[in-house]
Amino acid sequence: MEPSLFISRLKRCVWVKDWPWWQLPLGFRCYVAAPIVAVIALIPVFALHTDWRLDDVAKFLILICSGAISVASTPRIMYKVPGATADFSYIWVLPIAILLPPVYAMLAPAAFIITMQLWVNRGVLHRSIFTGSAFSLCFAGASILFHSFPQSFAGPSVGSGLHAFTWALAVAACEVAGGRVQHFLVVGAVKLTNPQVRVWEMERNPERLQGTFVEIDLAVLITLALGLSIDLVIIAVPTVLLVRRFLVHPILVAQSRADAKTGLLNVSAWETEAEAELSRATRTDTALALALVDIDHFKIVNDSYGHLVGDRVLKAVAQALKGQLRDYDKAGRFGGEEFILLLPHATENDACRVAERLRSFVARMEVPVNDAPGADCVSLTISIGVTAMVAGHSRDLADMLAAADSALYQAKELGRNRVCVARQVQRVELEIGIPDIPEAVEVDAAGASLGLRW
Repeated sequence: MEPSLFISRLKRCVWVKDWPWWQLPLGFRCYVAAPIVAVIALIPVFALHTDWRLDDVAKFLILICSGAISVASTPRIMYKVPGATADFSYIWVLPIAILLPPVYAMLAPAAFIITMQLWVNRGVLHRSIFTGSAFSLCFAGASILFHSFPQSFAGPSVGSGLHAFTWALAVAACEVAGGRVQHFLVVGAVKLTNPQVRVWEMERNPERLQGTFVEIDLAVLITLALGLSIDLVIIAVPTVLLVRRFLVHPILVAQSRADAKTGLLNVSAWETEAEAELSRATRTDTALALALVDIDHFKIVNDSYGHLVGDRVLKAVAQALKGQLRDYDKAGRFGGEEFILLLPHATENDACRVAERLRSFVARMEVPVNDAPGADCVSLTISIGVTAMVAGHSRDLADMLAAADSALYQAKELGRNRVCVARQVQRVELEIGIPDIPEAVEVDAAGASLGLRW
């Protein structure tokens, strides 16, 4: 079986007509092909005009191995988070471009792309080749730019005093020229792929800006160190790995707080946030409310269409909750098809209005069972149990959860697709009832909250 699988993959690579590149629009196809063709044409030209020396080849191999280690050790999560710095590969292309002739800068990205494809993140092949070709062209240009500076300003080696400062300035200028041009070539490809992408919003992402500045700074420092002595690569590799670990730490922390399927807070993270908000509300005598949300007849969705469609429904409801709540409200997944909401500064009436708005919004939603045009759609409803903290009285989180759960149970018993509230009559007494909301909900017949549209 393994040989046949290998042969089939080999055939897909060799058989040109099957390449996904042919499925791209003509203009985009030309945009992707242009840097690839340019690199293929220019490598022999640069190679013929290069004075090949053994010590240059040795430096090149050392830097390639160091960069391959950096790329191969990249956590896969870095490719799943928007705005995250990926593999730091061009930190290693820059010293190659500065310390060696331009042809080496054209060859280096190929090694890093192959390493990434084999060990880290197997992306779409034509996209990876396009990215690598853009790297090659831009940093070959940066290499030519650096070698065009007079030796009194830059030169082949780092001097001392003022020369060391101007040498570092020249490296930084070449890094910005090569790295930013390559970046915007890739951004252009992204924009052509999806015209709805807002480039400005993508570029001003704080995580992306932080990663960019770190890359620029680290690339210049490592190039400066390796310009002094190639033996300092022993220090450079661990430095890159430690810096990337520092950048990935907040991403991992955020991932540990999020529910994998919905992106909302998981139970433990939500409880931590809720305890802090509850303490603040008690201390400042401000309002606070809590709501439990349950998708009606969710089991029928899983039984009828499978768990993948069930996951689509969960994600759709989670997106609805995030879209309808305020920025400082806390939404989490409580478990299964249940969600939990914490509403700071919300009285009982405020919370009931929010809950009714959520209920009516979800009741109008239709979730397609797949991405095919004209696919069947699942319609759904939710039941919500609400409770609020009376000003001047303290309640612990467990009591409020129990009260909201009782109200949710009452909403289920009354026919689903409705909001019920557990009112705090006194300090410890609760009264469960239906809130007085203008948009009153009629009781659903059993099972009527799940439907299909063709």
